[in-house]
Amino acid sequence: MSKKDPTPLKKEKKAREPKDPNLRCKAYKFRLYPTKKQVGKLEWMLRRCKELYNAALQERRDAYKMCGVSVSYRIQADQLPAIKQLREEYQDIHSQVLQDVLKRLDKAFAAFFRRMMNGETPGYPRWKNGDRYHSITYPQGGFEILHGNRLHLSKIGHIKIKLHREMKGKVKTCTIKREGEQWYAVLTCEYLHDAAMTFHSSEQEVGVDLGVKVFAMLSTGEAIENPRHLRLEERKIASAHRTIHRRKKGSHRRHRAKKALSRLYRKVRNRRRDFQHKTSRRLVEQYQIMVFEDLQIKNLTATPKPKQDEETGAYLSNGAAAKAGLSKSILDAGWGGFVQLCASKAEEAGGTVVKVAPHFTTQVCSGCGIVVPKDLSVRWHSCLGCGAELDRDHNAALNILHRYQQSKQIGAGSVPQVPVSLCGEELIL
Repeated sequence: MSKKDPTPLKKEKKAREPKDPNLRCKAYKFRLYPTKKQVGKLEWMLRRCKELYNAALQERRDAYKMCGVSVSYRIQADQLPAIKQLREEYQDIHSQVLQDVLKRLDKAFAAFFRRMMNGETPGYPRWKNGDRYHSITYPQGGFEILHGNRLHLSKIGHIKIKLHREMKGKVKTCTIKREGEQWYAVLTCEYLHDAAMTFHSSEQEVGVDLGVKVFAMLSTGEAIENPRHLRLEERKIASAHRTIHRRKKGSHRRHRAKKALSRLYRKVRNRRRDFQHKTSRRLVEQYQIMVFEDLQIKNLTATPKPKQDEETGAYLSNGAAAKAGLSKSILDAGWGGFVQLCASKAEEAGGTVVKVAPHFTTQVCSGCGIVVPKDLSVRWHSCLGCGAELDRDHNAALNILHRYQQSKQIGAGSVPQVPVSLCGEELIL
């Protein structure tokens, strides 16, 4: 009889199944109505998680500064049981919530190193104070929806929740978020979506020119007015900022003034988001293909570089004041969020969002194709070549649509153009 080998055989790792390409994730945000006692518990958990985040950041910083050692997420996660023995209050927080705090820090460092590799401004992960840590996440379990109007959270209890819409798919994660004095639950669901089985009822195409004077001008000539949510509340916001600066730091009156300011910003944000949802839904239901410019909003809103006199060294006027007003209006319009909503809604409705190059869409005549130079203050397009007379934004919307149609015709030949597809969006190169 042969003697058995004393060394145990290693278990073969089970191959991970490939992810379904039709798998999608969608987040649903619902309002919570916790009791006064539950609010105190939630705020206590936020403070403990903030302390853990800062302690983990300090450990990583000191380890590299003193010993040249990089501390990983796994090393810090393995220390959690010992931390719970040393600090018993952390036993009242769900274990996966504490793990997610360390995971957030790991993602912050990963983004920091990515920016360094790409030559961008790195932005080292910073400390979190009470004004910068607003949410906790249950990444896998510890939460459950009961009877349609109660959310059960581990270590907290039942919280009243307003489920104003039906969720689609399986709930994977739950994030409890504080916005001023209000609390929300963000539930992330996973579901299957087969784009091949989704058909749009219309075959219409439209070019959309995003602007400041009007929010959007369609190639059909329809103008969507700009609501200017931030501009309407600008005086109240400025007054609230002045009130905060008059209050003593750390006082209860300063804390109340901060809450009043957060309410103003929250109203502006909710109104803007509501407008974008309604407008994007209307466009998605009406048009199958929506064509936008591939705008670099970060570059459009960048601060102008200072100009300096070579002889005297004095700084010259660079138009920063006027540029600041234009940048504020661009950010108030929320172009990026609107295009993103259009893309996500169009993907589910069987439509497509396409992006084309934005160069000279305003200057080129949509009728004959010649360049008609015009300043930003000139709002009317007049072409001496073909006699075209129309609004400059309408002219730009027509050029955006024509640019997509031309690229589609070129792609139908012997050398097709393959658009770059990303999350329901296509970018024509």
